[in-house]
Amino acid sequence: MGDPKAFLTIHRKEAGYRPVHDRIHDFGEVEQTLNSNDRRQQASRCMDCGVPFCHWACPLGNKPPEWNDALYKGDWELAYRLLNSTNDFPEFTGRICPALCEKACVLNLMEHEPTTNREDEAAITEHAFEENYVRIHHPERNGMKVAVIGSGPAGLVAANRLNLSGYTVTVFEKNEDAGGLLRYGIPNFKLNKAVIDRRMDVLRAEGIEFKFNQNINVEKLPDGFDAYVIATGTPQARDLNIPGRDLKGIYFALDMLAQQNRVLAGMEFKREELVNAKGKDVLVIGGGDTGSDCIGTAHRQGCRSVTQIEIMPKPPVGPEDPQNPWPNWPRTLKTTSSHEEGCTRRWNINSLKFIGKDGKLTGVEVQEITWKPNPEGGRPLMEPVGKPEVIKADMVLLAMGFLKPQQPKFAPNVFVAGDAASGASLVVRAMAGGRDAARQVDAFLSAK
Repeated sequence: MGDPKAFLTIHRKEAGYRPVHDRIHDFGEVEQTLNSNDRRQQASRCMDCGVPFCHWACPLGNKPPEWNDALYKGDWELAYRLLNSTNDFPEFTGRICPALCEKACVLNLMEHEPTTNREDEAAITEHAFEENYVRIHHPERNGMKVAVIGSGPAGLVAANRLNLSGYTVTVFEKNEDAGGLLRYGIPNFKLNKAVIDRRMDVLRAEGIEFKFNQNINVEKLPDGFDAYVIATGTPQARDLNIPGRDLKGIYFALDMLAQQNRVLAGMEFKREELVNAKGKDVLVIGGGDTGSDCIGTAHRQGCRSVTQIEIMPKPPVGPEDPQNPWPNWPRTLKTTSSHEEGCTRRWNINSLKFIGKDGKLTGVEVQEITWKPNPEGGRPLMEPVGKPEVIKADMVLLAMGFLKPQQPKFAPNVFVAGDAASGASLVVRAMAGGRDAARQVDAFLSAK
């Protein structure tokens, strides 16, 4: 620990976002970066706590005290080795992870100024690629073959771990490229797809084979493999089946997000196929991260206005959440970079029906509601408040989450990883699930 008192004299300093008037005109990453000196100063704030709750909070078990200390001392390569020992792809989590570790940081409890672990993680990894610390490994093969179905974060981590353990790994992907929601769900302004491509070059060089446009039926898995990892995510979005659902102008969130990412990758669509918000009043139904991504994308496409509604109550304004005290994750109000770009946000709003004219959406009838305790226990009861109203909209984006897939009974050599096993969750949890699945495969085949 280089400077045990740094947290007393150095305040938390974030890189921040590009100015709104600049960033809404392109899909470049909104987050900026600090210079190397400031980044090392931020790393020095890590207290090397006796009980590192950051390590406890991270699904991957990352060890921020160790790599922050190496970063502060200027040993960027050691910092990357320590980080990469628990996190296969820190360039992903360093951009899009909500940083559970930071909320569990002791400095968050004391001063609400936790160590900038996520930004430090991204900076360490970028430096590693620039300085050629990311090396190609050529593992000795053990003669066994494993198929990974799905190339999202869970599938990629499972493939990487198994490949480095000596298995010959083939990844089957239904889309035209790898990444799953990293590529087709998260906008480029949060995760530039060149970051995924760069890692894919490493994985291919290390011997992993990728087969794209392969829509595999998990009940009829390809022959010739000793084990299988099912990492197909949660493909079914939650729908809103209310009157008027068949009107033109209502889309699932991923209809917009995936198509926009494909457009940026060079794919062309017919005009009638485009899911584009240009000149439209957009209503986003769902208050989570996917809804936020829709807001930012709508702005960049040139929408007239954006409104976001959520059926649940407004979360408490932080930094503390009495219902989930430190070191647990506080369920407080989250304002993203997309929200900062302009958005009307409303909570406790229930959607009653879609309204249209000549088959096209013109608005949504909604009603304010309140939640009351259920005398029989379980989910609270929803009660209407006041009169219904109409929110003007000629585009609705449904961002209400995803349904947990029901998996069939698999053979003993088939393992399910990530969201395909647990339901939709964080990328970092999917990555942890991929690592666990790789460990289970290795134990099974080693015993066999």
